[in-house]
Amino acid sequence: MSATSAFHDTFGRDVSGAYGRPAVGPFDGPSGRGSSSGSAGTSKPRQAPLRLTRRGRFVFIGVPLILLAALLLSLSGFFNAPAKAAESASELSPTPTVTVTVQPGESLWAIAAAVAPERDPRDVVADIVQLNNLEAARVVPGQALFIPAE
Repeated sequence: MSATSAFHDTFGRDVSGAYGRPAVGPFDGPSGRGSSSGSAGTSKPRQAPLRLTRRGRFVFIGVPLILLAALLLSLSGFFNAPAKAAESASELSPTPTVTVTVQPGESLWAIAAAVAPERDPRDVVADIVQLNNLEAARVVPGQALFIPAE
């Protein structure tokens, strides 16, 4: 018994470390060592075809599709945005306003009820806050406010 066959029989591997018998492919000769054209021992080992797992298919196909969908949704939101600036200065209509100075003890709610009693005070307070770029609905005595005159 030779050393190669003893090694193969004992550990189940051949000398190159592969388990089982060496594969004999369609281009291999009867000995399994390459084609019969004289290039014995120079054949490259074959690689198995690429097989993707379920997670691999998701990463390879799903992630790019999700990113593409997010890009398309953001672009559609960008192009369909309802806000649009005026084409020219003549199309702009300034909001008619009056200036009111806050007196001690007054609040935006009281000012809104006094200047527009026919409207909901919450809407008027929101208009005053937006028109004056206020961070909160707090005012101090002596503060000048622009009030929408409607």
